[in-house]
Amino acid sequence: MKKLILIISLLFVFTIANAQKVYSVDYENQADVKVFVVNYENQADLKVYKVKYENQADNNDGKWFFTQYSNSAKKKIYFVKYENQADLKIYFVDYENQAGWRNNSKKHLMY
Repeated sequence: MKKLILIISLLFVFTIANAQKVYSVDYENQADVKVFVVNYENQADLKVYKVKYENQADNNDGKWFFTQYSNSAKKKIYFVKYENQADLKIYFVDYENQAGWRNNSKKHLMY
């Protein structure tokens, strides 16, 4: 029984550690990834759904939780003004089931 509890606890910790927790920085040189928000879904590399709670964010599947503090985030992002400055183009979707990658070659940016 103790082993089962330990395994479940480790799985829970592993899941939280891989959540898509992001923090929006003020300066480009502080960012891990430079992001541009496109106007249309078909222009995006990733369709993003902003979740309200940290435990709703899943593993690199477009569900992002924006943290209040940079040290709580897995990735620090900077929103650039021009598309050609971006590492990753995103589109914010209205529903959780719409989130996901459109360009899998960019997936490594959010690991």
